[in-house]
Amino acid sequence: MKVDIWSDVMCPFCYIGKRKFENALAQFANKEDIEIEWHSFQLDPTVQPEPGKDIYSYLAERKGLSVEQSKQMHGNVARMAADAGLQYNFDKAVIANSYDAHRVSQLAKKYGKGDAMEEQLFKGYFTEGKDTSDHETLVAMAAAIGMNGEEVRQMLAGNAYKDAVDADIHRAAQIGINGVPFFVFNNRYAVSGAQEPETFLGALNAAWKEYEKENPKLTMIDGDAESCEIGGDCK
Repeated sequence: MKVDIWSDVMCPFCYIGKRKFENALAQFANKEDIEIEWHSFQLDPTVQPEPGKDIYSYLAERKGLSVEQSKQMHGNVARMAADAGLQYNFDKAVIANSYDAHRVSQLAKKYGKGDAMEEQLFKGYFTEGKDTSDHETLVAMAAAIGMNGEEVRQMLAGNAYKDAVDADIHRAAQIGINGVPFFVFNNRYAVSGAQEPETFLGALNAAWKEYEKENPKLTMIDGDAESCEIGGDCK
C-alpha cells in the first residue's frame, strides 16, 4: 500500500512528523507491505542564502517578531523535537533555499533511497547545521547513503529533476495542500501535520482495510502439487 508524503527540508515539523509516522509504522501489522514515496514542497521558494544571519533574526524579520520571541518559538519546537527523539540545533541552522535538495531527493528515489535521503537532509539541516543548498554538501550527503557522488554533482550542475520537483509542487496545489508535512494513505486518507503516532496508526489501519478489499490475497487450496518453476526446475 502506498503512502505519499509531501515535505520541505526546512520545515521543522516535517522531521518530527517523519519520526512520529515511523513510530506508528513500527506498530503496524502489515508494515512490510507499505511503500513510502516522498514528494517535494517548498514553503518559501524565494529564500536566499544570508551568510552571517542566524535563524532567529531571519524569522523575526520575516514574521515581524522580536528576536527574543523568535528564540522562544524555536525553543518550543526544539522541545517538541526532543520529545520525538530528535536533536534540533537551531544555533547552527544555515538559511538556504531547498530547491536543489529536492532535486537530489528526486534522484535518490530512482535508486530506492528516497527515505534515506530525506533523513540525511533533515538531520543535516536541523541537527548538524549543514548548508543544504551547497552542491558539494548535497553530494557528500548522497554519497553517505551509497549514491554515486559524481552523478549527483553532474545532475546539480544542470537542470535534471526540476520537472519532477515542479510536478510534485503542482500536484500538491491540485490536492489542496497548503502546509507540510502532509500524508496521503492509499490515495484516500490524508493526515496533515506532525500528528501523534496514534493518529498515523489509525490512518494506516483504515487505509489498509480498503486496500485489502481492492487487492485481496490469494488463498491456497490443498497446498502445492507437482509443478514447474521459472528456470525449468520441475518437481
